[in-house]
Amino acid sequence: MERSDLDRNFGFLVHDIARLMRVAFDRRGRELGLTRSQWWVLTVLYAKEGVTQSELAAFMELEKATLGRLLDRLEEKEWIERRADRHDRRIKRVFLTDRVQGLMRSLRAIAADIRRDAAKGLSPEQHEAFIDTLLTIKANLNSFDELRRPVTDAHREAADD
Repeated sequence: MERSDLDRNFGFLVHDIARLMRVAFDRRGRELGLTRSQWWVLTVLYAKEGVTQSELAAFMELEKATLGRLLDRLEEKEWIERRADRHDRRIKRVFLTDRVQGLMRSLRAIAADIRRDAAKGLSPEQHEAFIDTLLTIKANLNSFDELRRPVTDAHREAADD
């Protein structure tokens, strides 16, 4: 089996960069008193406010019960609220509250600083080309048929080979 240079493997690089950005965010965001899970939920809600709990759990790849406990804690802090859907009162949609807006501004500022620091040394043209490349890769991955199908035991076994 031929071994590739992991330092040049873009899959490993993307994963490692995401990990390093999470670590940097955790360190810089520690004074805000948030767990990583809490800031992750708040950040996703910032982008997708009003989603259902089920949609949020699926997007975040969390079990519904795990997300429910996180939402309970955020609701206790009065940072989020769950509202009944207009058409089906059994469905709960999740929204950020006015009380969390200052915290969200701080989170967004920390994230912007990390992105700026991470991209230091790139010209504006290089930065735009990098973003365009990532968007192309994302579109390619989203077009894979297997991403639209649930993983079966046969797929798991094939991946293990």
